[in-house]
Amino acid sequence: MTRGDTLEARPPVTLYHDGHCPLCQREVTWLEGHPRRAHVRLVDIQAPDFDAASLGTSFEAMMGRLHVQDAEGRWYIGMDASRALYTVLGYRRLVWLSTLPGITGMMDAGYRWFARRRLRLGRWLKRRRQVRDRG
Repeated sequence: MTRGDTLEARPPVTLYHDGHCPLCQREVTWLEGHPRRAHVRLVDIQAPDFDAASLGTSFEAMMGRLHVQDAEGRWYIGMDASRALYTVLGYRRLVWLSTLPGITGMMDAGYRWFARRRLRLGRWLKRRRQVRDRG
């Protein structure tokens, strides 16, 4: 799959997200109010009835990187999952920019950095917000 293939993602897409991640939950809240909300089905991989094996993967793999599946059954993982999601939400120009040579590598590296630290960053932001709200 090339980076440009993410521009071919077809709605509706299924976004598999971590319901315990504060940053992921902020994104889900934003998606729930989005004008193209009908283009995205949300599945919390932390839900008790979620079964990653039924999708041909593992819970650990899905926790490590974002997963999106489009209406044609194509899987997008990591930064490509974000690109596919934003394509179906109508942000094709931004997605296209993220596929340009040089930018692609930087965005993919940034995603990998973020994915490894997302839980820690989410907890830090939550504490920071609590301190700000008290003070």
